[in-house]
Amino acid sequence: MSLILPEDYQPTLTIRDTEAAIVFIRERFQEILGQKLNLQRMSAPLFVEKSTGLNDNLNGVERPVDFDAKDLPEDDTIEIVHSLAKWKRLALKKYGFGMHEGLYTNMNAIRRDEDLDNFHSIYVDQWDWEKIIAKKERTEDTLKETVTKIFAAIKQIEAECAARYPASTYRLPEKVHFVTTQELEDTWPDLSPEEREDKIAQKEKAVFIMKIGDKLKRSGEPHDGRAPDYDDWQLNGDLIFWYEPLDQKIEISSMGIRVSPESLHEQLKKADCLDREKLTFHKMLLDGKLPYTIGGGIGQSRLCMLLLAKAHIGEVQASVWPQEMIEQCQKHQMQIL
Repeated sequence: MSLILPEDYQPTLTIRDTEAAIVFIRERFQEILGQKLNLQRMSAPLFVEKSTGLNDNLNGVERPVDFDAKDLPEDDTIEIVHSLAKWKRLALKKYGFGMHEGLYTNMNAIRRDEDLDNFHSIYVDQWDWEKIIAKKERTEDTLKETVTKIFAAIKQIEAECAARYPASTYRLPEKVHFVTTQELEDTWPDLSPEEREDKIAQKEKAVFIMKIGDKLKRSGEPHDGRAPDYDDWQLNGDLIFWYEPLDQKIEISSMGIRVSPESLHEQLKKADCLDREKLTFHKMLLDGKLPYTIGGGIGQSRLCMLLLAKAHIGEVQASVWPQEMIEQCQKHQMQIL
């Protein structure tokens, strides 16, 4: 168990006021996000059939929660989603979205192998979003422009939250800094990827770390794991803030321009996962039947935690925690829901 216990932590909102603030942030932010990125809210599945290949494999080692159902074939395994990275792209085609139109969903997931701490929970809730772009727009400029719009949306909800809860809103920096994983390795070659992220986040306060998944030149290892079949590893990244209450970085969003047929094949080959090309989703993509897109996820509980200056994600979501963690949190005034 990993747990940061800040000294002299005192929540400024009661549990009921915190719940009211959560409702406000969640409902208002999705409106702002939809407006800035031209997204329509859509319903999304909690589970998908394993055989479709639609579930997110994350780093490739996490176990999905799976089950069978009485009225489905015995060998038809159903999996609780890890995220909706691939489902969204298929939905854009299925529902007839046009160029520069997109969707967002309230995504709920279970990640049973998550290491629990102040920021990580078994229960995951995020705004999953996806938008159609032209092939020629699969560029770093498109990625940066989209990140800047998302950052602007976060700054807007921060301002509106501060107007309601002036003494309880954590203030964010005014701009976001862009850097690649290779630049981080070149700057701090003796540090781990996690330590590099802490360094750059503490320095810049808000940073978008680009190009995650492929091997770095010095170490020969990836900065971090990324599934090979949704983000293009050269056109993706994580949005991270420095969070002073815990003296640590907090990741709010992971996003990227999605794989083309060419980059999908290349990344599957690098990851030794070419067998996935037989799955329904992958076949459609390789055959050019899916649109070019950009998309990502924005953590709902993490954004609430960040804006409300909470010390533990369990203060803004109801989940399950080790009893020892609950007791430690209670001793340090963390009001676990």
